[in-house]
Amino acid sequence: MIRRLLLSSVASVALCGSGAFAQAPAPADQAAPRTDANSLKAHEQLLEKAKQGGIDVYFVGDSITRRWGATDYPQFLANWNQNFHGWNAGNFGWGGDTTQNILWRLDNGELDAVNPKVIVILAGTNNVGREVGNEAKVADVTRGLKAIVDRCRAKAPNATLVLTAIFPRNDNPAVVPTLNAINAGLARLADGKKVWFLDVNAKLADADGKLFDGMMGDRLHPSLKGYQVWADGLKPILMELLGPPAATDHAPPPTGDPSAAAKK
Repeated sequence: MIRRLLLSSVASVALCGSGAFAQAPAPADQAAPRTDANSLKAHEQLLEKAKQGGIDVYFVGDSITRRWGATDYPQFLANWNQNFHGWNAGNFGWGGDTTQNILWRLDNGELDAVNPKVIVILAGTNNVGREVGNEAKVADVTRGLKAIVDRCRAKAPNATLVLTAIFPRNDNPAVVPTLNAINAGLARLADGKKVWFLDVNAKLADADGKLFDGMMGDRLHPSLKGYQVWADGLKPILMELLGPPAATDHAPPPTGDPSAAAKK
């Protein structure tokens, strides 16, 4: 698998995550791998996590998802445990991923035989980036997110999906209308039965998309306060779908950024 990945070629730089990498110029609904060594190592770690089983709530996304339940962000991990202990949640986010990269990870084992009861999806901000998008960009990113929904439903047909609206980002406020248009499309993907739509953006930013104080540490990634807003949106859904959390938790241990572990 590693050898096959290294033969792939990609272009351009992602905006959300740890470090620069080559991003596939493919449409957002076509799977494309990450080929840097750190991402390959992270993929192997996530494959091992998936094989351990015991996951009832499966989170997938980019760095916004990853940082919440990662060993290299201990404050965020403590918040993750505080909110989700007993619901057996597993974090399968990876920093810098586009929808193409997430599709590739789903196609290459990270959801195989996991059989979660709930899948939480938050992705797409790296496809949007800092540049103002047009209708074609909105349609492309929406197709990419629909492809993730379709992939998750195919690999975990018994799971209920919680499709989360892309969070506001203020590194370029001009992209807010693009995000809003994509989120409007995502809302239409939900049926209220097997696919739910969760939008907590009104708790993160005002009507113009300007972030409230303390929600994002870098105008893109949530702070503890921002993550708690997401948790407060998710927990009533998990309560309805799964019931109250148990006293014990049997999800696999959290993973982290392999490069952070190497530095230690």
